[in-house]
Formats: sequence, C-alpha cells, structure tokens
Amino acid sequence: MTKILVVDDEPQILRALRINLAARDYEVAVAADGASALREAADWQPDLVVLDLGLPDMDGVDVIHGLRGWTRVPIVVLSGRADSQDKIDALDAGADDYVTKPFGIGELLARVRAVTRRTAVHESEPVRVTLGEHTVDLAGKTVSGGVRLTPTEWHILEILLRNPGKLVPQRYLLAQVWGSSHVKETHYLRQYLAQLRKKLERDPAHPEHLITEPGMGYRFTP
Repeated sequence: MTKILVVDDEPQILRALRINLAARDYEVAVAADGASALREAADWQPDLVVLDLGLPDMDGVDVIHGLRGWTRVPIVVLSGRADSQDKIDALDAGADDYVTKPFGIGELLARVRAVTRRTAVHESEPVRVTLGEHTVDLAGKTVSGGVRLTPTEWHILEILLRNPGKLVPQRYLLAQVWGSSHVKETHYLRQYLAQLRKKLERDPAHPEHLITEPGMGYRFTP
C-alpha cells in the first residue's frame, strides 16, 4: 500500500484528502505544520508527500529543502499561491509537481498517480519509450520511422522521457543541457521543443505528449 503524507494547515483539506486517498487504498498520515511534517516524514518514511506552501511555522519551500537533504520522496505541492515565481521556487527546490488551489480531487489524484508511475519507471531505467506513433530507444539513441534528432534534441528528450508525468522545470533543463549560466535563456527551450514536436507529435500545433506548462517547464505525457 502506497503511503502518502499530507501536509496542510486547513483541517477541512486534511480531512477531505484523508478520506479520498484512503478510499483509493492509500495509507495516509497528516501534518498541520512544517516541523511536524519533517518529523513525520523521518519517522514514517512515506512514498509520496502532498505539501501546502503556506504553513504556520515555516514556508513550504523550506520543508522541501529539508526533505531533499536526505530523501528523494516525490513531492506534489498543493498551494493557493498561483504566482509563477512561487511555482518556480518550489520546483527548483525539488518538488515534482504543483497543483493550485482551489483544486479538483480528480486532478490531484491524477497527479499523484502520474508522479508515482514516474518514480517506478525511473527506478527501472526504461530503455524503450513509446511516444505517440514512435518508439524511442534511449540506449541506442534511435527513433522508429527513421526520425533523426540532433545531440541537443536528444539531451532534452531523454530528460523528459526519463521523467514521465513529471513537470521538469525550465531552469533544470537549461542547466542540464546548456549549463548553469544559461538558466534564463528560455527561448532555447521553446525553439528545440518546437523542433521535437515537428518530428515526433502527430499534430505539432496541438501536442499530446511533449507538453508546455506556461512559465514553469515541460512535461512528457505518455
């Protein structure tokens, strides 16, 4: 049974999430502040954390930093902060996804499932990934149908494919592909993602798999 730690200072949200997650066979623990969340995470060792940023004793980003000091447990941020900088800060700190309040329970559950799948797939290090009508061989660096990619296109695509369902921040992609001195050159990513969609998506203008999350990053949706 997957263990989920829910961290939020609103009792009604804790109650609603506990009921909905337990009904879907998740084992649930809750915490109402950052210090309790860090203690519970250390003692209980959850498989996933759902975390509010607006906690009474510390900022949720500090909780993310605290967790990332010793664990790679997936973190889905659940917050009323809609500003893109708050999202970027949380993702750069190590969060795996971000859901804005008010939220639909269906959307949150879908994000939880996607992050859980991504973690399982990442641990097994996939060699072949299906992307629409194409099969991508990450080991052999080939794409079915005779599609040819440049080294930079390969680098971006491999990062996305090895993190299925996960929101990959722009700054992370830029740092990984071009170096930390280029983390503000977001036009690089727009250009290369457009090229990848032309080569791999059935309808590049309406991509189904290489998705842009405006102001935040990109997501590979299997």
